[in-house]
Amino acid sequence: MPDRLKTIFTRTLIPLLLMALIPFTASASPGFLVDSDWLGEHIDDDNLLVLEVRYHPHRYLTVGHIPGAVQVQRFKDLGDNHAAPLMRFPSREAFQATLRGWGVNDDSTLVLYDDANTALVSRLYYLLALYGFDMSQVKILNGGTLEWSVFEEMSQQPEPARAPGKVTLKPANPDMSVEWTDIYDDVVSRRDPNVILLDARPHAMYTGEVIQHSIMGGHIPGAINVVSLDGASNQRWKPDEALQALYHEIPKDKTIYAYCHDGFRMSLAWMQLKHLGYKDVRLYNGGWSHWGNTLTLPVVEGEEAYGVDFQL
Repeated sequence: MPDRLKTIFTRTLIPLLLMALIPFTASASPGFLVDSDWLGEHIDDDNLLVLEVRYHPHRYLTVGHIPGAVQVQRFKDLGDNHAAPLMRFPSREAFQATLRGWGVNDDSTLVLYDDANTALVSRLYYLLALYGFDMSQVKILNGGTLEWSVFEEMSQQPEPARAPGKVTLKPANPDMSVEWTDIYDDVVSRRDPNVILLDARPHAMYTGEVIQHSIMGGHIPGAINVVSLDGASNQRWKPDEALQALYHEIPKDKTIYAYCHDGFRMSLAWMQLKHLGYKDVRLYNGGWSHWGNTLTLPVVEGEEAYGVDFQL
């Protein structure tokens, strides 16, 4: 079978066949997903805080936001403003100060929403987990701005400043992230069979056909491509059966290193994999914004994980 046909069969037909073979069940949504009815019932709760992360932050006021929602500026608030690249993880102290500025306390219930199929709020969700916030208190509005605006009005008025919060974060969990040196050692050099490197970007970026936000195109040698945004549609998560089919190539007993460009799509992959029962999933601190702009690090263009130069 030609390589291109083999790729189409692997990436398209196999997941569809798997979905067809899975008996239909009304699978429960992840516990962290809530709908607009739930939010409408709880929006006035004393400890509830709504956080908005928009792709274009100015739309918080021009298009509007859920009344009372705090604006999260996705790059400034969710990255390290003094690092290169900017979207390395913020320090515990910096992220804690940001949360306190939003009015977050240790007992706050947080409802996160975006307009990007939950890819943006997944970064915030991951950071909260990374620094030990009680994740039973964190919810995501399934459907985002679309879900709310169908039934309720959006506000275009600035929100009054909240009283500073007193949340206290923990040191970063070392089992949730990796650096480029870990990937270079475990995947590129030693090819540890217990580690799988996952590229969560669109396929055209993985192959190098499209180059964005970096000097080099392609992927890290050894990476396989699963597009995390394929697990959501119309601002909502797809059912578990679709997520299982999406990640059918990845065994659950492996350690997963995931990356994307800026840290959003890989965070979505992290959420999806953890929901599906994967135990050891870690995110590349810096992602392709680091690897793809570091000219001395090797890259592979095309469909193959390792490519010709890395197959010997």
